[in-house]
Amino acid sequence: MKKLLTVLLVVAMLLSSVACFSSCGEKKGVKVIDIALSEEKYAFAVAKDDTDLLNKVNEYLAKITEDGTFDAICDRYFGDGEPVKFESAKEDATKDQLVVATSTGFAPFEMVDENGKYYGIDLEIAKGLAEYLGKELVIKDMKFESVVLSVQTKQCDIGMAGLTITPAREAMVTFSNSYYNASQVLIVNENDTTFDDCKTADDVVKILEGLNKDTKIGCQTGTTGEIYITGDLDNPDGYGFKGLPVTKMAYDYAALAVTAMRNGEINYVILDNAPANAIAKGINK
Repeated sequence: MKKLLTVLLVVAMLLSSVACFSSCGEKKGVKVIDIALSEEKYAFAVAKDDTDLLNKVNEYLAKITEDGTFDAICDRYFGDGEPVKFESAKEDATKDQLVVATSTGFAPFEMVDENGKYYGIDLEIAKGLAEYLGKELVIKDMKFESVVLSVQTKQCDIGMAGLTITPAREAMVTFSNSYYNASQVLIVNENDTTFDDCKTADDVVKILEGLNKDTKIGCQTGTTGEIYITGDLDNPDGYGFKGLPVTKMAYDYAALAVTAMRNGEINYVILDNAPANAIAKGINK
């Protein structure tokens, strides 16, 4: 319930900001600089010793990829389809359940509406997986940085939260086969022309590396975007990101970072390409 109230507060904040812009006679849109700054793969996380579930997950991913189900799910979020919303069952140790760790607010992969119904690419896959396994589905919504740990400690059966495969996470859990290729991109206010002439990642990076601490760049806490900003060259198991000479501003939800940018609190946002485009589409419609 606490998490739901937090998400509802986020929704209220976003609606409030939209109302403010409308009442002032100004609609502040955003645009995605759709040039990949990094490449990564999404997968689902299971406990190290849960080989049976891992095999079933990979089996299910292969099935939905082959029969077109995965494409149909994606079309509901990237195309003209209608998302499938559903409620989570209550966790009950006496029942045969699939307990999924996720972190909503990461459109279009995991979301929850004002009525507490879940939807998103990952969560629709979770719903199908539970049915495939003949189990009741339980969604446990938490902060992103807690998802992998909850699987490692077996508080949850599987992590489905737009998780990028990294060596550090592989030390904690086992990943399924990858189901989605992601990249980091930059979001700016629609009237910002700084990156308009950029054609390649090197063009974008050159501008970013010329900034200073006066520039504030937002991200979602615990994501690849945060590491891209701070850098991880001192981590032998990291991405090899140099980091940026800016001030990092981390938020629990991607949408909050974009709202902060629209309000003039920060300059730019770095997010995964899918949520970046989903958020921009919602704002600009």
